[in-house]
Amino acid sequence: MKLLNFPNALTCCNLICGCMATGAAFHARFEWALLMIVAGAVFDFFDGMAARALHISSPIGKELDSLADVVTFGVAPSAMLFQLFGMVLYPAWLQPLSGYLPYTAFLLAAFSALRLAKFNLDDRQLTSFIGLPTPANALFWASLIVAERSFLCSPRFNAVFLLLFMLAACFFLIAEVPLFALKFKNLSWRDNRVKYIFLIGCLCLSPLGLTAIPCIILWYITLSLISWQFSL
Repeated sequence: MKLLNFPNALTCCNLICGCMATGAAFHARFEWALLMIVAGAVFDFFDGMAARALHISSPIGKELDSLADVVTFGVAPSAMLFQLFGMVLYPAWLQPLSGYLPYTAFLLAAFSALRLAKFNLDDRQLTSFIGLPTPANALFWASLIVAERSFLCSPRFNAVFLLLFMLAACFFLIAEVPLFALKFKNLSWRDNRVKYIFLIGCLCLSPLGLTAIPCIILWYITLSLISWQFSL
């Protein structure tokens, strides 16, 4: 069995991007970290496509893919959050914990690993997702930190809000909540109305620039919850 083939090489590129994103995050180079996470997501997309096109599938490839995803979409955004916790304002009553609270950022990496392990064993996620996909979560945090750092570090926001938002993200990673996938079997409105509504919303949000990315991911979660509750 070959350890390294073309799909596995792409997966290794994803892993390298994740390592570079993590290193950049620890040096507060958030723009570079975001770029590397995006590059990792591209490699993550194409490694699976290449494996299917070349009919190459192996247990090694599956394990390697999960390992790369944990680094790129779990550890890297956690490192960005770790740095951000050191920059945001702390209420007076929370000041004694200001040296320790940043380490809670790595809960995001742990829950991302749980999400990926769950995905590998869950045969319900062939046409949709159960819980927030790790690439979406990573892109949410990375783009939010780059686009809205001035707001996140302003008096209108503080470490308490950041902690609560992070815990909410951890919950959605492993929650038993179905989220739709952008897979079209046909182009009819009736069979794909939720997906079309999502794409229309994305177009409306696109003028926001980089801020559009976290807004689009929040829109995706909201629309999935509405679709789930009302069986759209």
